[in-house]
Amino acid sequence: MRPTEHGEVWVTEDGGEIDQDLGHYERFLDVTLSKEHNITTGQIYRTVIEKERHGEFLGQTVEVIPHIPNEVIKRIKIVGEKTKADFVLVEVGGVVGDYQNILFLEAAREMKLQGENVIHVHVGYLPVLEHLGEMKSKPIQHSVRALMSTGIIPDFVICRSDYPVDEVRKDKIAMFCNVKKEDIISNPNLENVYELPLIFEEQDFGNKILQKIHWIAKKSNLAEWKEFVEALNNGTKTVKIGIVGKYFDIGEYKLPDSYVSVIEAIKHAAANNDVKAEISWIDSKDFEKNKRKLSMLKEFNGIIVPGGFGGSGVNGKILAIQYIRENNIPFLGLCYGLQLAVAEFARNVCGLKDAHTTEIDPKTKHPVIDFLPWQKELIKKNQYGATMRLGGQLVLIRKGTLARKLYGRDKIVERFRHRYEINPKYVKLLEKNGFVFSGRSSKELNVMQIGELPNHKFFAGSQYHPEFTSRPLRPNPLFDGFIKACK
Repeated sequence: MRPTEHGEVWVTEDGGEIDQDLGHYERFLDVTLSKEHNITTGQIYRTVIEKERHGEFLGQTVEVIPHIPNEVIKRIKIVGEKTKADFVLVEVGGVVGDYQNILFLEAAREMKLQGENVIHVHVGYLPVLEHLGEMKSKPIQHSVRALMSTGIIPDFVICRSDYPVDEVRKDKIAMFCNVKKEDIISNPNLENVYELPLIFEEQDFGNKILQKIHWIAKKSNLAEWKEFVEALNNGTKTVKIGIVGKYFDIGEYKLPDSYVSVIEAIKHAAANNDVKAEISWIDSKDFEKNKRKLSMLKEFNGIIVPGGFGGSGVNGKILAIQYIRENNIPFLGLCYGLQLAVAEFARNVCGLKDAHTTEIDPKTKHPVIDFLPWQKELIKKNQYGATMRLGGQLVLIRKGTLARKLYGRDKIVERFRHRYEINPKYVKLLEKNGFVFSGRSSKELNVMQIGELPNHKFFAGSQYHPEFTSRPLRPNPLFDGFIKACK
């Protein structure tokens, strides 16, 4: 998935690379999901074809229906069984009418037909036409009709719009969409998406769901969640955070979803520190065109350089990191951000003028970021995919460091998604000049995973992605410490 088309690639604890929506589910529910929670068309077709080749259908005619929907249903049930879940929420991606999701809708229809305790929830859009000033229900009427053509009648209709849906629109939707008025749920645009559970609770949506599946209604307790939302909305101070990235532009538009988990992790830490975070997007390519623009970085309370692949904007990031370090601006480097911080330090402090990552310059005299020997052996065998460090891994944290202070323990599990590593050959030279490596891999003790500068307001980076383990009520320690420094 390309970040500028689909947004961020979410990494699960077990190394799945999947859609960013799974990240939202982990954050809202505070549960750890596996890659099995992402069911794709490719997975389904491949499995059915392999079963047919192995003779598992015992001579049956193998067809798209019922065999493809059956495999989808099987995988949904497996997730429920493995997690011992009382309730499984399944999102069918795309929109009604997409040819790509029609077989998943067929699976949903068949589950209910087979007597499973299933309810169907349809999310539709109600535009407010600016020149008319009226909310229009026609799009949702048509989408429900399209859904009914697949054999599914929705139990609930959730109305997405700029504003809360009014009674007039509810009456129309109930009439034309074959849904009870009380089962039409308003889902307006919100400045703070974490308010949404509270909006749903006001409409008793949770208990309405329980009634549909014949469960006893329960009294919810969202007190802690309310406190978090209030803290997020009412911070007593504003901190200005700059994100120096590269996955922003696609055509004439900007796509902050490329870094959605970073944004959310900033919000979690901001709420925990009683501040509001004002986030600005900084295109690193601008610094390559004009170095004088670097002075703008002084306007921020802190700068984050997030992850990424490829050479676009890399020199601009290195210039930005140098300016941040020399001007004592709080800095957090994520994956590629740490790697480039190491390259910058090697160049401008250690005197290795052409130090670089071999991802960008394979012929650099000083490959401070490089493949490890075992990775190079795999590449010789054309096993490039096996070179990636992916998913949750154990990191050992050094005593007396900022990382140890922030995490409060000597072992952590964080999620990785990268290939290139800090070259062990340069670690002693970097540390001799003041760069501190405070975290290392538990599998390969000479592989560094956290780096920091001690004589700085806040200068830290990680090879892993701490944004993937940040939660609304439990901000990741690296982000929390960064925001504290910014405050």
